[in-house]
Amino acid sequence: MIHCYTKVTLELAVDKYLDTFTMDGNNLNNHKENGNKVSAVSYVRISTSFYTLFQITGILIVLSVFFWLHNFRNGFGFSEIGKVCNWHPLLMTIAFIYLFANSILHFRYFHNDDKLLLKIQHAIIHCIIIIVAAFGIWAGLSSNKIAKPPVPKFYSLHSWLGIITIILFVSQFSSGFVSFLYPEINVQYKKALMPYHKSFGILTFVLSVVTTVLGFSEKIISALNCQHNCMPTEGLLLNFLGIIVLFYSILVLYLLIKPDHKKS
Repeated sequence: MIHCYTKVTLELAVDKYLDTFTMDGNNLNNHKENGNKVSAVSYVRISTSFYTLFQITGILIVLSVFFWLHNFRNGFGFSEIGKVCNWHPLLMTIAFIYLFANSILHFRYFHNDDKLLLKIQHAIIHCIIIIVAAFGIWAGLSSNKIAKPPVPKFYSLHSWLGIITIILFVSQFSSGFVSFLYPEINVQYKKALMPYHKSFGILTFVLSVVTTVLGFSEKIISALNCQHNCMPTEGLLLNFLGIIVLFYSILVLYLLIKPDHKKS
């Protein structure tokens, strides 16, 4: 009798212990799941904050270039040489800094959206870049042509790097359009090409940043001549603008390389 009672008591104790262990295990799992959810939410918030900073900085760059050209370089037009030339830095900044950066980060931030839709949007942004850049190139070449005496074309490091950047960009766009949007292309070929497509995209963006900063420097030295030594307001503005463009490019590369900033 005592033996049976002891056995029942022992079984009840074991069951109670197992129930407690199971509950503790469930609580631990729930705690881990809640922790993972909190971490995921934190990553999304951080990613959104960085993306917002990226957009604000890009818009600030475009507005700063417009402010500089409008207030210090007599604005924009289509007859006077100076006003025609002013379209070039504005349009090229919009195309190869702001829009190009948005195109690069489009896949990163909207990672969970439909891939085909993302590819189409990516291609559309690139088409807009080409159109805007074409007008910018036209403005630069036209201003050289109507100048008296005419200004030599493609003599500076800025223009040489600009040509290289445009060739790389058009090649990148053409190969990407055929490889990733044409349905008959083999999937294995697409996977093999993707790392090169990304790498050359980053290289082209970095080149566009270097070309832009060189263009700002060339423009301000040419415009101010010896007055640049006196640190005029326009010179300081262009120096700060160059630093902001470099900061913007670093931010873009950080968001592109860091895996935490994929939208989830």
